Amino acid sequence: MYITIVGDSDVSLHLARLFSIENHDITVITPDKDLQKVFENTDLMCVLGDSTSREVLLNSNIKKTDLLLCVLKDGRINMLTSMMGKQLGAKKCISMVDNPEFTKDDCIQMYNNFGVDHLISPEIMVAKEISDLLRYNAAAEIFDFSDEQLFLMLLRLDENALVIGKSLDQIVKEYEKLDYRAVAIHRKSETIIPKGDDVFMENDMAYVVTKKEGIDHLLKLGGKKRFEINNVMIVGAGAVGTQTALSLEKKFHVKLFEMNKDRANELTDILHNTLIINGDARDVNLIEEERIGSMDAFVAVTNSSETNILTCLLARRFGVPKTIALVENLDYVEISQNIGIDTIINKKTSIASYIVSHTLESKVFSTICLTGIDAEVFEFVVKPNSLVTKKPINKLKFPKKAIIGGIIRDNEGYIALGDFQIKEGDKVVVFSLPEAFNDVDKFFRK
Repeated sequence: MYITIVGDSDVSLHLARLFSIENHDITVITPDKDLQKVFENTDLMCVLGDSTSREVLLNSNIKKTDLLLCVLKDGRINMLTSMMGKQLGAKKCISMVDNPEFTKDDCIQMYNNFGVDHLISPEIMVAKEISDLLRYNAAAEIFDFSDEQLFLMLLRLDENALVIGKSLDQIVKEYEKLDYRAVAIHRKSETIIPKGDDVFMENDMAYVVTKKEGIDHLLKLGGKKRFEINNVMIVGAGAVGTQTALSLEKKFHVKLFEMNKDRANELTDILHNTLIINGDARDVNLIEEERIGSMDAFVAVTNSSETNILTCLLARRFGVPKTIALVENLDYVEISQNIGIDTIINKKTSIASYIVSHTLESKVFSTICLTGIDAEVFEFVVKPNSLVTKKPINKLKFPKKAIIGGIIRDNEGYIALGDFQIKEGDKVVVFSLPEAFNDVDKFFRK
């Protein structure tokens, strides 16, 4: 596939690296000379210039482009570029917007008519992710498939986990009725697709597919338990913080910190059930005055990864049981996880989760790019006569760097057991490392 990426930040760099692993033909258009220098050290084609210039687009082989991704910081330029790109021959155009209002149904229809096929708002994606994390608060990460028919959970295994020192085969024997499948273990920067004799170790991050009724049992095995959340403190009232507060203020008691006085005043017209505090959450005396010790969850989503990490650590010191930090620097993600922050979220992986499905030939219902590891979770829709329907799962010779976790059939979830026969119309949840994306895709094509 020919993919053209238009960007001026490390979002475009992240996408280019991800898609180049999958052997797509990548062209990058950027107005940023420093970013161009970074791309000069890769084998990707990079064009320096204004993406709203017809000449620049034509010089970038826009006529051959199968997928145009516009991820500049300015959403208006993204939309204009998409419109021009479609007129000049790009087959599919996706634009990132910096104003969530653009994603309202009437706006989406209008921009579709102008040639923008899809609009994405990282802020809305991240706010939804935070809301889901607070519902199932003992898991480090959790995602649902097909309206909660199946779940993917991330459990960070500490010394209290009941599975430490046990293999998957041992656990199955001890808990015969446990309906789950471990799809990955992330250990010391390495991601393992587990087999029956793989043993869980302390500090492992275990990714597990389960049904809703299995969540509490899995949490128990991981040494975790759910707790009630009533009070939430949010730091940072930018687009992410505001969207998060909007999504939470009807369910919880929310306090929102914002350092900029004018911005804090603006928010009084937007947020009606949130206590807005004009101040610096790094001020220990101030957060003590605002009773940080009584908080059940602490969410740091400022534009500074360092501030988010620091304030979450402060919250931990005051005994807040759930901490969530927005960390945009991917180099900080694993460090942040290792020093005690419960959950790390990242806008780049949220964007990639949405976009990756558009690079596959198979029909994909949903995708998840996981934070902190190079891996993807796909929810494929099984086409008639596709390779995955030919044999039971244990006879498929599925790629070694991928694993089938579960199947949704007739709106009911099933854990992928060896003799399960996948059929046309099923939705199949697959965990895959990047090098296996294309091979996995082949199993779900006609």
